[in-house]
Amino acid sequence: MTLYTSTVKVPNKPSRVWAKVGENVAYAIGLPILLVIAWGIWMTIAPAQFFPTPVELAEAFVETWIGPAFVTDVLPSLGRLTLGIVLSIVIGIVAGALIGLNRWLRELLEPMLEFFRAVPPPVLIPIAVALMGATDAMKVAVIVAGSIWPILLNTIDGVRSTDSVMTETGRSFGLTRAERIRFLVLPAASPRIMTGVRQALSIALILMVISELAYTSSGLGNKIVLFQRNYLIAEMWSGILLLGLIGVLLATIFGFVERRVLRWYHGIKEVERA
Repeated sequence: MTLYTSTVKVPNKPSRVWAKVGENVAYAIGLPILLVIAWGIWMTIAPAQFFPTPVELAEAFVETWIGPAFVTDVLPSLGRLTLGIVLSIVIGIVAGALIGLNRWLRELLEPMLEFFRAVPPPVLIPIAVALMGATDAMKVAVIVAGSIWPILLNTIDGVRSTDSVMTETGRSFGLTRAERIRFLVLPAASPRIMTGVRQALSIALILMVISELAYTSSGLGNKIVLFQRNYLIAEMWSGILLLGLIGVLLATIFGFVERRVLRWYHGIKEVERA
């Protein structure tokens, strides 16, 4: 009996990783370039009053935001956005872990949580202004009031779904309650927590703009409305472009942090796929 064997060359792991990185970069850069080219061609064929050309938009972006407006409008908005996100994450995780670990507290607060989750955060702006005034604290409170819910609810679900076998094993090894929460419960719930954080980022960016539409004289939201009311179309679109770039920056930062925090989780998924 003759056995025939064939040798299959499998590319090493670093080459696959770099190929995947190159593919992602090509998509990330190539698609926007194609869209800009298509946009420029469309504007030359059918120019419209309310849609500036890419060149006009780029000029308006540089003239509007690369200068004093970056300090007076962009940085304050980014500061409020960052503070709102950080407070949402801290409060959401702490409160979610506390509620998820205590059944009686969860049953007591569940109806109230469902009620407040259903209230649209923008409708709270007049109440926040009446209580806190047209201050930066009011704008941060509006951001937290809307973006905390995905983190809070996902943390509760993640804590509740912790494997009971792991919990009993940790108890049998003499781990204290604080050690079980730190080394077992929170790591097990971290994939759902990160899902909630991802959802909260987009909500926080939206609420940052909404909180600046009224009761304020600075900020990205206020500037965009001001440009719209004065028919400064290119400047208005430049503000929208800046908001999109901020969203991309948030997604990039989140992706980096998620890969670090959930490194063990992605490693398990890779092993399962293999």
